[in-house]
This record gives sequence, C-alpha cells and structure tokens, in this order.
Amino acid sequence: MLLIHPPVAKPCEPPAGIARLSGDLNHHEIRHAVLDANLEGLESLLKGPQTSFDTWTSRAFRHLPNHLTLLKHWQAYHHFDRYKRAVNDLNRILERGALPAGVRLGLANYEDESFSPTKSSDLILCAENPEENLFYPYFKKRLIGLLESEQPSVIGFSLNYLNQALCSFAMIGILRKECPGLTLILGGGLVTSWVRKPRWENPFSGLVDHLVAGPGEGPLLSILGVDGWCAEEHIMPNYDSLPITEYFAPGPILPYSASSGCYWNRCSFCPERAEGNPYLPIPIEKVVHDLHSLTVRTKPVLIHFLDNAISPVLMKAMTNNPPGPPWYGFARVTRHLTDLEFCIALKRSGCVMLKLGLESGDQGVLDRMQKGIELEQASLALKTLKKAGIATYVYLLFGTPWETLLEARKTLEFTVRHHEMISLLNLAIFNMPIYGPETVDIESEESYEGDLSLYTGFEHPKGWSRKRIRQFLDKEFKRHPAVTPILRRDPPAFTSNHAPFFVMKKREGVDRT
Repeated sequence: MLLIHPPVAKPCEPPAGIARLSGDLNHHEIRHAVLDANLEGLESLLKGPQTSFDTWTSRAFRHLPNHLTLLKHWQAYHHFDRYKRAVNDLNRILERGALPAGVRLGLANYEDESFSPTKSSDLILCAENPEENLFYPYFKKRLIGLLESEQPSVIGFSLNYLNQALCSFAMIGILRKECPGLTLILGGGLVTSWVRKPRWENPFSGLVDHLVAGPGEGPLLSILGVDGWCAEEHIMPNYDSLPITEYFAPGPILPYSASSGCYWNRCSFCPERAEGNPYLPIPIEKVVHDLHSLTVRTKPVLIHFLDNAISPVLMKAMTNNPPGPPWYGFARVTRHLTDLEFCIALKRSGCVMLKLGLESGDQGVLDRMQKGIELEQASLALKTLKKAGIATYVYLLFGTPWETLLEARKTLEFTVRHHEMISLLNLAIFNMPIYGPETVDIESEESYEGDLSLYTGFEHPKGWSRKRIRQFLDKEFKRHPAVTPILRRDPPAFTSNHAPFFVMKKREGVDRT
C-alpha cells in the first residue's frame, strides 16, 4: 500500500489525514509506504536548474539555500521583514521558473489555464496527458522508483484542496500507464464534497477504482480485505513515515484532529451540515493520551488542532492536562472565552493563538447566519484573550445574502474599535454553495466553472455585488489606519499556519534561538 499527499498545499506541516490512515494500517499490520509529494515536489522545483530568470529572480535564486535554512530556524520568526523576504523570494522563484504559458505556481497555489479542477473532463485530460503537468519529471521518476522498491498493489491519494486536483490526476495518469493493474483510491475533503453533491454521478470510473467520502480508515481497510473495523475504535495517528523535521517551519508541527464535523453545526451555508457530516469527537481521555504520546514521539514545537472548532470541554481538559508544546486552532466565541481565569488557564496550557470565525460585526447578519454569537460577548472575549496573552486570528466574511454596505461598515467599525485586541485578520468574500437548505430561496446562476464546482453564481438579494464588495474592501476597509497594520502582520503564503510562531515567546528551558 502507498499513501500519497499531492501538490500543492502549504509545505509547513505533515498531512494529518495520511497520518491517521497510516496509524490504522500499522495497527492492522499492513505494510505500507507514505509519500509527501507536495513537499518533495516543491523542493524539486525550487532546487532545479536555473532558467532564464530576470535580475530579481536570479538574486532570489542565489539566496535560495539561505532562505530554506532560515524558514526552518527560529531566527526568521524573530524578524518579520527577513521572513517576508525569504517567503516572497521562494514564491518568486516558483512563479518565474520555467512555467508553461498559463500556469501559476506558488508555495500554496497551482493553477493552469488549460485545465480546470472543477471540470471532470479536464481532470481526465490531465490523467491522459500527465507530461503537461509542471511536476511531471519529479512525478515520473519518484513514482516509478516507488513502484520498483515498494511494489504496492494499492495506491491511495488524499485530495483535500482544489490546488491538489490537477497534480493528483497527473499522477494517476502516470500510474495507469506504468502499471495499469494497480488499485487506485481517491479520498480526502474535496472528494467528500464531490461525492455528497446531490445527483452525483462518478465521472472517473475506469480511471479511479474507489472514491471515498468522509473518514477513510474504514473504507480503506475494507478495500484491503480487513474485517471487523469499528468506527468507535480510535487509533493514534502515525507520523513516523513522514519527514516531520523537513517542513518549512522552525521545528515539527503536529497537526491533530480531536473530532470530525462541528459541535455547533447550525451555521447557515455550513458545508458540514449540507454534506450530512456528523459531529464525532474522540473521547477526551484518548485525545489527552494521543497528545502526550505523539509529543514524546515527534517532539513538536507547535500543535495545530484541525477541528472545525475546539470544544470547551476539550479546552478545559487541556487546562488540566497540558499537552506540553504550544498549541492553536479554531474556536467558537463562547462565554468560556469571556472568563479571564479560564483564558489564563488556557494560556498556561500552551494556547498561543485562537482562530475565531466572527464573520460579521452586525448582529442582524450574525443572527441570520445562525452563528450563535452575541457581539457584546465577542467584544468581551477579544478583550479577555488579550489580557490573558492569547493572540487572535479573526475571520470576517463579506457578501452574505443579508449584508449590504451598511452592515459591512458596521463590521469595519467593530474591527476598528477592537483593533488593539485583534492580532491578525482574514478577509473573505462569500461564495454561494451549489446546494444546501439555505440555497432554495436564492436565485442562483450557472455554476462557476464545471460539473465539480461546489459553488454557484447568485443574484445578491440586496444588490451587494462582488464588484462592490471588492471596492469596499480595497478602498475603505483595508485602508483604514487601524486595520492596515493588522493586515500587514499576516505571514505571506503561510498565513495562519505560521502566525503562531510570531506570537510565541521563549518558554523556560526551551532554546528557540
């Protein structure tokens, strides 16, 4: 068995989904190998032969070894300007390399004007013509080498993001040509969203043997002929086969999911609710055991919780049983975060940053979105977290069906009033999901690109068009003197994945120089 993490995703931490699958395969004594083709593929392009670079890109290429070294040491995260230059230079090398016409590449991005990841016909073309993929030389050499050394009969791809789709199918095409008898499995978050669309019909039969929706442990073991798998049986993830010390970070990051689904599960346009994904938390005592065991094994400098929202119950458990390393993740704005004693205990447990999906600074919009957030409570939570020394990465969403310029300006006003308590900001424009209970009463247009698109154009009921939203964000929101400094603090390319490193302080007994 071979498990593959395809390009392109942020190369700063190991893929958690593959680690979970590896843990189950180990538990059932199934021999397998793991390939992080994302990390290896990006490094192969960065370190490849210099092409016809312009002056600035040639200069960046000369500093490449220093930049790669810098991002893997704490020194970069003590000097934001040096960090920013290193990341921007790496992106420049990727962007200005020997790219075919119409291809855009970065540390977190891969696009090709000739192939759309939302069209099944284009993905099939990628499989039929893998040599047109930018990573093809690396893919072919590496995959053929693994076929010879590991001799797998089953290969699984973890496809979670659109930026990974074109490369996934290019690799599938290579494998089909080199070894047509292989069993190929495609799973991951993006595949789950495809399969759970209404009236789904599989366009990849004959190319991919199995499409897996949702958690993949059970289906994978079933395909491999293992009986008796129990969904209630939790197996600790296994990172041993992943190059955990080689990622673009000042030490190993440990990604960990303490649950799947969302414990709130009421927000309008929520994909978890639309796809029928239940909330399945791992028992607290097992989470505590996992974190302590994995910390000893991987020696991480940071734990990244991948949950849609870390439950207050788990937060409380970590205050009683700190995992050891610093940690961060998404959390809902709840009364717990307005309790200074609780937040101080969170800080002592290692919490350095919480990502908060506030979405809007208008109470009416929040109520229509069924966020379960009171702005007064959100205000107090931001102040309390600031006092406790926990950074906040606040997510705002513009252009929902209930928002106009008036409500958007209220969000700006809220942000300005709390600018000293907001460490970082993520600004997004609303995309209308192609299905879900809330879409019934909204006039939609044709899907953006193709049959695999998860979103559709729509006529905003209040005339708050995407063009007007962008104008507001660019000319008003981002230019406000209280907001601009917050936006400038956001780490380029890696954003929230690297943000905790800039707020972490030296802890007693740990050398981070």
